[in-house]
Amino acid sequence: MLEVIVLLLRAIAMTCRGHQDLVLENVALRHQLRTLQRTVKRPHLRTRDRVFWVVLATAWRRWRSALILVQPQTVIRWHRDWLRRRWARRSGRNRAGRPALDPHLRRLIAEMAAANSLWGAPRIHGELRKLGIEISERTVSRLLTRLARPPSQTWRTFLTNHVAAFVSMDFFTVSTLTGRLLFVLVLIAHDRRRIVHVNCTEHPTAAWTAQQVVEAFPEDTAPRWLLRDRDTIYDDTVRRRIASLGITEVVSSPLKPWQIPTSSASSDPFAASAWIT
Repeated sequence: MLEVIVLLLRAIAMTCRGHQDLVLENVALRHQLRTLQRTVKRPHLRTRDRVFWVVLATAWRRWRSALILVQPQTVIRWHRDWLRRRWARRSGRNRAGRPALDPHLRRLIAEMAAANSLWGAPRIHGELRKLGIEISERTVSRLLTRLARPPSQTWRTFLTNHVAAFVSMDFFTVSTLTGRLLFVLVLIAHDRRRIVHVNCTEHPTAAWTAQQVVEAFPEDTAPRWLLRDRDTIYDDTVRRRIASLGITEVVSSPLKPWQIPTSSASSDPFAASAWIT
């Protein structure tokens, strides 16, 4: 203790004689010597050591000449980190913004939502306004607890699982060598692009078309959905016969040629999503 007092008095005396740089250099060197004596291999700098060098770098211009333990850029980085933390604390003290919501109001909204499961944010917001509670509807919707719903399968997964239940039906024409024009009715299953039924005639009628549907699905082989276009041949006779087999018709949209059932674009089972929707 006596040695420290003697060194302090000598430093004050030398400072009064105009040897400030020498005094600060001696202080810096003694501090580093004590730091090295405190460790065995690599010097371990504490917080007070960093503060010492930050203060010394602020008060003394030639502090770099006495620095040995670390690089001057390290001391500058310590100073910048200290300034950053200092201004962050100052700017965060009186932070302006929306006041916190009353916990009693939070519980009230939760109780109203639990007691009235069909009430949404607009209804609860209206009831709170009736009670004289000023709160925005968006805040109410944010506080409402969302009901946990089981994850649903994607639309592509649905089509993959039910692709075997899709069958398409359509007409196309074929010209013979003798100039005759034949109308061919084809029914295609979408699971493996399998032709379920095919037949041709020169004069197709609704009764003939309905009979072909019956012949295509004997016994219990009828699919769930039958995709077709808006041809006028599919009149009430055809629709009644299809309904009697327990088949649901899915009709293409007007003026949508890419939804033709037997076209190459719609032969993909996933093109059926545009029909069902």
